[in-house]
Amino acid sequence: MISSAVLSRDEELHWLALRLVPGLGTRTSWKLLERFRAPQAIFRASRTELEGAGVSGSVAQSIVSGCVFEDAAAQHEKMLKAGAALITLHDARYPKLLREIFDPPVTLFARGRLELLSTISVGVVGTRRPTPYGLAVAERLSADLAHAGITIVSGMARGIDSAAHKGVLAAGGNTVAVLGCGVDVVYPSENRKLAAEIASRGLIVSEFPMGATAFPQNFPIRNRIISGLSSGVLVVEGAQYSGSAITAKLAMDQGREVFAVPGNITSKASWGPNLLIKQGAKLVQDWNDVVSELPAESRRHLIEESRRKIEAESGGAPPAQGSLLEQPQEWNAAARRALQMLRVDAGVHLDDLLEGAEDISASEMIAALFDLEMQGVIRQLPGKNFVKVW
Repeated sequence: MISSAVLSRDEELHWLALRLVPGLGTRTSWKLLERFRAPQAIFRASRTELEGAGVSGSVAQSIVSGCVFEDAAAQHEKMLKAGAALITLHDARYPKLLREIFDPPVTLFARGRLELLSTISVGVVGTRRPTPYGLAVAERLSADLAHAGITIVSGMARGIDSAAHKGVLAAGGNTVAVLGCGVDVVYPSENRKLAAEIASRGLIVSEFPMGATAFPQNFPIRNRIISGLSSGVLVVEGAQYSGSAITAKLAMDQGREVFAVPGNITSKASWGPNLLIKQGAKLVQDWNDVVSELPAESRRHLIEESRRKIEAESGGAPPAQGSLLEQPQEWNAAARRALQMLRVDAGVHLDDLLEGAEDISASEMIAALFDLEMQGVIRQLPGKNFVKVW
């Protein structure tokens, strides 16, 4: 029973109450909805009827007692305060691909642009401790895919996830953050600014209730939603048994495409994606390697959307492609020397830059580095290390 109608407060309270019943898992909730059709009917059922539907005695008693409605009302207030929406399994806005996985969440909490739930999406995941190479790749590929019309889904964790979101936002694209906590909770805390930007320009989603803490056991549960929302999952960096490897395994189980960026064989951060490639994942060197593997219908849709965008922008200059390094620039001697010495895949320390440019004063080099960073051509890493932006 799929409906596009806005839920009444009473209907939302019943869905919230169903989500909050202690001990009631996703699969059992599905079975109850298949049998009773709606949450209201579930809460009107007798304990005997509920047990006959496969619910344990303690869970059936919790449903019959209605004790969860007080918590449901509190959840509803938190949703209103945070500007969050409840997307239920019966809602027409519920993502089609997510509905197809083995155990889709019965409810989703969402803040931001709900229309992104129906867009063509690709998950980008990776380690929380990336190399400069991994950060550059995640940002560039995510931005390029977003420019192609694809929504980038990730988990807003430290490292690769955050780089993917930032790359998309910088390119003016669409991104969805799937959290392992409530949509009103920022984790990690240093991503407060990023979370606010995603809520404003993208979408934040979680199956966990409002105010839920980011417990470690939540993240494998969260990962199945990242892969479930996506047509494919791209792994940038990660150890062999990392969370990104778990997400890739979930994607395979869900029948999704798995992509991986190859890395240095001496780097532990590359073990995960390199192993995935050995096992049959698609090796990715640029954004087209991802797009070419999407279903034909998705590719046609992206082409049509791109054509409409070009027609709408006709008369104006097309958006610049590639990095600033590919565009003609009038660099001074210090900037040119810095760009010659800097790399994309590894940081170069300020002392090494000064030592390698003895004919340029320290003040000139520092000024050039500042200007290049302000123009987005290079980035400063912790410890006075610098890298080129790919």
